[in-house]
Amino acid sequence: MKKILAVFTFTLLTIAAAHAQYGLGGLGAHSKKAVVDGDASVLKGKKISVSFTYDNMGVGKETEEEYLKTRIEQKNEKEPGSGDKWAKEWKDNREKKYEPAFIDKFNQMGKGSGTQVTKGAGAYKLVIKTTNSDPGYNIGMDKSPARINTICEFSDNSGKVILTINLDKVPGQTATMMGDFAVGTRLSECYEKLGKDLYNTLAKSF
Repeated sequence: MKKILAVFTFTLLTIAAAHAQYGLGGLGAHSKKAVVDGDASVLKGKKISVSFTYDNMGVGKETEEEYLKTRIEQKNEKEPGSGDKWAKEWKDNREKKYEPAFIDKFNQMGKGSGTQVTKGAGAYKLVIKTTNSDPGYNIGMDKSPARINTICEFSDNSGKVILTINLDKVPGQTATMMGDFAVGTRLSECYEKLGKDLYNTLAKSF
């Protein structure tokens, strides 16, 4: 009996690992194919000033306003004040977690070509517009990655748009079954994956 239980547990852990972190074993989540409009070659070796916007962002099938209102009310009913605290963290995580995750990963990928992003001045500008965030879930033995839809718009310093890349369904989850119960953790992984996918898309033109 113990042997059967051990085999069953090992099988479950193997399946969980296969579903985690962007498609291990071919079973996990992947971004949709990037939609590219413009020429990326001019960005090779350049420093790019990056900013992020979340205006009019959807959350799953709701507007962000609807999503926040529902979650705040639910959490405050269970524990007064906890919903307001959660909502503040929802917004704060953008600057504290998501944006640094993107920048760090993009710059790691772009180190060899010299193509880097910064929140300071750059030869070109990049605005990342998140149009939808799906928080996903992790309930222990079952999980679904968070996903984001984005429009990545590059322009020169005169404001002329030179390149637009749409990256949708960018997934985020940790490689372990128990590592991403928090929404902020899953969404942070989305932005790290976005940094990787965006650089790889640009690099095809380098």
